[in-house]
Amino acid sequence: MAKKKAAVSANYLDFVPVHNPEYEYKIDEEGRVTILQENKGLFNKIAQMFFKKPRISNIHLDEMGNFLWPLMDGKRSIMDLSVLVKEEFGEKAEPLYNRLVQYVKTLEAYGFISVEKTPTSIGGEH
Repeated sequence: MAKKKAAVSANYLDFVPVHNPEYEYKIDEEGRVTILQENKGLFNKIAQMFFKKPRISNIHLDEMGNFLWPLMDGKRSIMDLSVLVKEEFGEKAEPLYNRLVQYVKTLEAYGFISVEKTPTSIGGEH
């Protein structure tokens, strides 16, 4: 079973993360990334009215996210990103592949990014 799991992870390294255009983000002068998430829906409207909850939530990424977010350009695979993460963080990034794949899957689960099998630039530009 471990072999099958390793094969799935190895294949996932070929995927290319792409920002979800539905989410705006900003990067401050120190390189910190903040994703802006609009709180929509009935429950959020009620919370905004009665509990003074914000219409827009600011999602602040951690150190690795601040490094990775600008590099997720629709051209670099997760494997490409792993090389850059290793250069930037060294041993601090270990276990590199597991940690990076989990981070990308978490961003994907929240809908901040999607992952595609091939770079978005292939096929569309000639």
